[in-house]
Amino acid sequence: MPTAASLVGAVCLAILAWILSEIIKPLMPEGTDFGWFNYVNAVVGLAVGWRVVGPRAGRGTVPAINNGITGTAVLFIWALGIHASYEMFRLAMRNRYDGPMEALTNIFIIASEFGYTIATAPVLIAAVIGAVITGLLAETAKKLWR
Repeated sequence: MPTAASLVGAVCLAILAWILSEIIKPLMPEGTDFGWFNYVNAVVGLAVGWRVVGPRAGRGTVPAINNGITGTAVLFIWALGIHASYEMFRLAMRNRYDGPMEALTNIFIIASEFGYTIATAPVLIAAVIGAVITGLLAETAKKLWR
């Protein structure tokens, strides 16, 4: 069921994903082609905000902050998984793997490398601030528009 909290959570996490994408770009190796990077992350933010943050709103201030942090953590996990899978597919099309199991297990290695690269103070601070704002705005939307 569509609710205002789901809509606010989705929009807030999409905006947060876009901002975090812009913060992450300079951390990647020079010459990296980002293509649809921001858009993919924003769509993931929309989906996570709608399915995770929105339905859990309406339980109070501290649970709202926890809700925003949970939504942001899920956003990171899904975005890392999607981008690592894409990178694995790109490498697989260049015949870099001996078999399908090596390619599938390499997704986790690539995701951990991406996670290590983006685990910097500016990214984490922006993520926490955005998570708290997202949770509180979704909570406010739930209380205002029932």
